[in-house]
Amino acid sequence: MTQRSEFDDIRAHITAEAGHAGDLLRIARELLDDLEQARLREASLRNYYLALLTASRATVAANAAGDPEPLTFLEHELAKNGQLPVGEEAARVLADAKTAQALVAALDQPVREPRRMGPASSRLRRCVSVHRSLPH
Repeated sequence: MTQRSEFDDIRAHITAEAGHAGDLLRIARELLDDLEQARLREASLRNYYLALLTASRATVAANAAGDPEPLTFLEHELAKNGQLPVGEEAARVLADAKTAQALVAALDQPVREPRRMGPASSRLRRCVSVHRSLPH
């Protein structure tokens, strides 16, 4: 897919070569190709997400209904895409999930205001603000 810097290059080329219709047509075709590829990737990712969401919901529903093997739906979907963790990989995935959960929980915590302690804290506040002023 075309990156931001490539768009800048294309704009500069269009500006410099405004008189050459053939170059502009080639650039337009390349941009349309890139756009089509991006849309196909997006559709593929949406399809993959929908399949995982459906399998997840079916797994939860099967568990609620007392199915003896509720993970069947999710295991099938993960295996179909080569994402079913096995052996040591399962332990690593579990550790990564626990770490991610702890990080998300930490992000949900309110930001504490720094303690202010006399004149030194006002100096510190001035030094770390956007405007850098030093004490006289």
